[in-house]
Amino acid sequence: MSWLPVVGLLVGFIVIYLSPSTIPVGMAPYVSLAAVAGVDSIFGGIRAGIEGKFHADIFLSGFVMNTILAGLLAYLGDRIGVDIFVAAVFVLAGRIFLNLSLIRRYYLTQLSLARKKDG
Repeated sequence: MSWLPVVGLLVGFIVIYLSPSTIPVGMAPYVSLAAVAGVDSIFGGIRAGIEGKFHADIFLSGFVMNTILAGLLAYLGDRIGVDIFVAAVFVLAGRIFLNLSLIRRYYLTQLSLARKKDG
């Protein structure tokens, strides 16, 4: 598994926790959707690392493009009066939970195999 997505997730949480600034209310929907898209990319990168399919260039370009596209889609939806934001959060959250469940299943399987090996 590659370390880049895990480090990115940890650095993101640390920066957010230590940051004294706040996001302007008008920008909050766009930034929050971009953040959810970024978290989706990170968990997708961790999953790809577990599966042996991780490539740093694909991860980084996907992370940047997904966060920018998510923010732009939220802005576009706001301008035309369509709540694209809600649909995008719903889809991205579903992908995050799917990736998280696959990551969890992988590690539980590894733990079970290690216990059988030792026992």
